[in-house]
Amino acid sequence: MDCYTANWNPLGEEAFYRRFELYAMEWSLKEDLRDCLVAAAPYGGPIGRAGPRPPETPRWGGSHGTGAVPGPRGDGRGAAAQPERPIPPAALLKNNARKEKSPTARPLLEIYSASGLLLAGIPWKSGQLVQLGWTASEDLLCIQEDGTVLIYNLFCEFKRHFSMGNEVLQNHVLEAKVFHTEYGTGVAILTGAHRFSLTTNIDDLKLRRMPEVPGLQKPPSCWAVLSQDRVTIVLLAVGQDLYLLDNTSCSVVTPPGMSPSAGAYLQMAVSFNYRCLALFTDTGYIWMGLATLKEKLCEFTSSIRSAPKQMVWCMRPRSRQRAVVVAWDRQLMVVGNSTECIQERRFVLDEDSYLVPELDGVRILSRTSHEFLHEIPEASQEIFKIASMAPGALLLEAQKEYEKESQKADEYLREIKDQKLLPEAVSQCIEAAGYEHEPDTQKSLLRVSEAQGGFGCGQKHLPPGWRSCHGRHGPSAARLFPQAASFGKCFIDKFPPESFVRMCQDLRVLNAIRDYQIGIPLTFTQYKRLTIEVLLDRLVLRRLYPLAIRICEYLRLSEIQGVSRILAHWACYKVQQKDKSDEEVAHAINQKLGDTPGISYSEIAARAYDCGRTELAIKLLEYEPRSGEQVPLLLKMKRSKLALSKAIESGDTDLVYTVVLHLKNELNRGTFFMTLQNQPVALSLYRQFCKHQERETLKDLYNQDDNHQELGNFHVHSSYSEKRIEGRVGALQNALDEYYKAKNEFAAKGPSGPHGQSREGDPLGWHSAPQVTEDQIKLLRLQRHLQEDFDKPYLDLSLHDTVSNLILDGHHKRAEQLYREFKIPDKRSVLGGGSLVQPRGLSLGRNRAVGLGSGGCGAPAAPGAGLTCVSRYWWLKISALATRGDWEEMEKFSKSKKSPIGYLPFVEISVKHHNRYEAKKYAPRVTPEQRVKAFVLVGCVGLAPARGRLGVRGEGSEPVGAAGALCSAAGGSGGSGGGDLDQAADAAIEHKNETEMNFVLSKCTASTDAAVAEKLNRARAQLLKK
Repeated sequence: MDCYTANWNPLGEEAFYRRFELYAMEWSLKEDLRDCLVAAAPYGGPIGRAGPRPPETPRWGGSHGTGAVPGPRGDGRGAAAQPERPIPPAALLKNNARKEKSPTARPLLEIYSASGLLLAGIPWKSGQLVQLGWTASEDLLCIQEDGTVLIYNLFCEFKRHFSMGNEVLQNHVLEAKVFHTEYGTGVAILTGAHRFSLTTNIDDLKLRRMPEVPGLQKPPSCWAVLSQDRVTIVLLAVGQDLYLLDNTSCSVVTPPGMSPSAGAYLQMAVSFNYRCLALFTDTGYIWMGLATLKEKLCEFTSSIRSAPKQMVWCMRPRSRQRAVVVAWDRQLMVVGNSTECIQERRFVLDEDSYLVPELDGVRILSRTSHEFLHEIPEASQEIFKIASMAPGALLLEAQKEYEKESQKADEYLREIKDQKLLPEAVSQCIEAAGYEHEPDTQKSLLRVSEAQGGFGCGQKHLPPGWRSCHGRHGPSAARLFPQAASFGKCFIDKFPPESFVRMCQDLRVLNAIRDYQIGIPLTFTQYKRLTIEVLLDRLVLRRLYPLAIRICEYLRLSEIQGVSRILAHWACYKVQQKDKSDEEVAHAINQKLGDTPGISYSEIAARAYDCGRTELAIKLLEYEPRSGEQVPLLLKMKRSKLALSKAIESGDTDLVYTVVLHLKNELNRGTFFMTLQNQPVALSLYRQFCKHQERETLKDLYNQDDNHQELGNFHVHSSYSEKRIEGRVGALQNALDEYYKAKNEFAAKGPSGPHGQSREGDPLGWHSAPQVTEDQIKLLRLQRHLQEDFDKPYLDLSLHDTVSNLILDGHHKRAEQLYREFKIPDKRSVLGGGSLVQPRGLSLGRNRAVGLGSGGCGAPAAPGAGLTCVSRYWWLKISALATRGDWEEMEKFSKSKKSPIGYLPFVEISVKHHNRYEAKKYAPRVTPEQRVKAFVLVGCVGLAPARGRLGVRGEGSEPVGAAGALCSAAGGSGGSGGGDLDQAADAAIEHKNETEMNFVLSKCTASTDAAVAEKLNRARAQLLKK
């Protein structure tokens, strides 16, 4: 701690920069970095290297991209809550010098961790490489000279490739840059024709050819990709001119405040967040300003005029200091707002190095070391700066004196407390601990802050069983013992412990991943921008599943967000291990995962299938409880029959339909039908589908099953779609043939009909279908003749409506002819369906049937209705005659022979049409049991003159079940039918029926029927005495 500020380098009066070692690299490179293609991902990302480079490789000089990341997420999506546009990993190129190598030497593609541990490597067997870069999800992009971009994961496993277009293929790639915007990871290409092409998102490839630069005959000296107002543009330099290429035009731009004697541009750099731009000229002049080229921030003139190998920005978020790091072969310079710079002996490079821009600093890679250069955060400056009187500095000194048992500790504490700055001092120490890389310094700062709060975080905030990963720093580097905050908080009554506990947790996580074996040197600032979710994703990508799970358990993340997701990734990796049998792998995965919430076995099975392990995928699907997830994958694996069984077991008809239709498209017709025969549920559902969508297919199904009954029904339905009468008759004739076949089959099989249909209780089932179909054919032909004879529409009417219309039109003989020909019974009955031709199970949409259908009871029957009252001939005729108003013909008809339906219907029909005169004719002829009801009905209707023979038609008649209802319909109250009520009373007294007496009494009125009421009361009293 005494030499803590020894490596601090001031830049101006307010800013200090520090360079410290992250790792001693042990990657044992046989050549310098200058002889290799190198790309390192920010946020402590991996390092990609391809080398050595053959001598014919194109020029690598000029600018080196510093790309920006649209967000700290590993999936390339920006964080909406961030006030400034975040940035994904950038790919940089470090290669200026050349060494002669054998033309036949094949380069190696290698990926290392940030600590120099080899993750994977393969010999490069594809085309000539021009550039390497990293995507936001840490996939390595390898850009070839022919414009092909190959994508590899962290373990050099090939994922996919794409091309940058034919123009790039023809002109080859001179230079390339990988950049990042809010749209995703992009690639920009400079071709041999000195034209630029780019795509802003490699996952949604849309190539853009940028406008041509007028008069450009040689490659630009430097260029960079910018992002302004969600538009990606290219800035390039040719001599002393700057050109800006957007989607449609090329324009010359001049940076504001640029010195007229600045000279030609040699290098340019874009900041990590795309907001700032730096330019270096051949006079050593450095211009720094906004990337919009509308404002200059500062300028500096260097004594070195040669073109730098690299130039990158080094800025801390929310810092007022803006600095650029410029690197030559053996020298590093930091230039900022001040007129001074940091160089000389402090930042001498001992070996060839490569700069990696970060969110809050710059990583410096070399063959032997990995260092980090950054601006000292304000909290650290306040505490450690020499002669600082900040609250945090005084608190740190008090803690040191306290350990020495010196009374000066009390003096320092009193000074802080007198100024009421103790909470601020504790907060400063906690904040500064987060910016420190060494665990010893972290512990010192946290020890200071905790003692002031009166609570010890200690080991109680650490998860049980957390095991340290001892790296090159020893146990203390990997294990943060949070008693480090045991001093400052002891003297504060109420200080919220959340910030302290959270910092302890964050530092434990950071120290764990910074370990040499893990090799992710995240700073606290990068960690907060990256988020814990993305960090876990990156651990999973490195297959560090135990560490990721331990972190989830330590931070107490939800299972779905943490452990479950990691276990799912582990299982997906497990299925790729082909050294074990399918049974062993499936069992091991199930033993580990069990019923963990958030685990989808179907996703794991899909990964197994993609790896060519179909049987393993099927075994894993057995553990998937959701059929909706099982079935689609089984279909994808062409296990359609198994998918059908799973769908049927689920009981989900939509799922069954999905599989059936897939089978229909996959199999030939015969095989498809045979497959369905073995699955009755699927067959039944497919029949229902065909009834509504594919009726011809339904016919084929019935033919295959020899289901003549259903074939007959099919032809009946088909007849309804025929517009010509000949077509209808032909379809019905086909139906008749099928019904006869079904009838013969029934005769051979006994009391059960074909296909298990029962004969009992089926008055209109399959066994009666032939007769009614014949009747329908006969009726259609008769209706055609009637239509021709009387020039009125008779087609498509039911038998009932045909007879009724004939009677209404006065064609009684034709009606009698239909009555005899179709043997219409005289009485009425209740039958199923709306028509006699409607076979069981069919729902006919139009009333074309031979059945009596509508009207026997007066109301039209709805097609396909349930039980419908079907009128017989006598009901039909008296209803039609009453509607026609032909009362004389109705009287003659009643006397033609004894009525098979009795004479109460005549009374009811007359009352229905408000004709008391006609009703009184039939009341005496009613049977004694119904006579009371008949006289009451007559009494309820006011006297009305008999209607003429051709009177106005009334409503269609209905059967009347209750005299009271008819009385109400007739509008009578009994007041004008006293004689009829007297007759009703006599009949009720004669029957000695108390119910009938009460009924007549209810129709009597005190003013007109007092005598009748008295008579009924006396009779009822005598009846009660007995």
